Amino acid sequence: MTLSLDDIRRVAKLARIEISETDAQQNLVRLSGIFDLIEQMRAVDTQGIKPMSHSQDMVQRLREDIVTESDQRVLFQSVAPQVEDGYYLVPKVIE
Repeated sequence: MTLSLDDIRRVAKLARIEISETDAQQNLVRLSGIFDLIEQMRAVDTQGIKPMSHSQDMVQRLREDIVTESDQRVLFQSVAPQVEDGYYLVPKVIE
């Protein structure tokens, strides 16, 4: 994809960003470099390559899903300013 200074200015205008001519030139160079890199990556033949979730073939150790703490809801709600039917009552924020 080829970018022009007009594209950079248009994007800046849409984003409501004030951009100087120098900044527009610098952004054009940077964005063009990013698009060139994307084009290089698209040129690589990936047919037959299995997608990976991680760059290294590793398995994460998992622990058993066991409850290790007791239910302390009653204790926590005993110090709350207002509670009703097991729910914390808070002041209305939005009208």
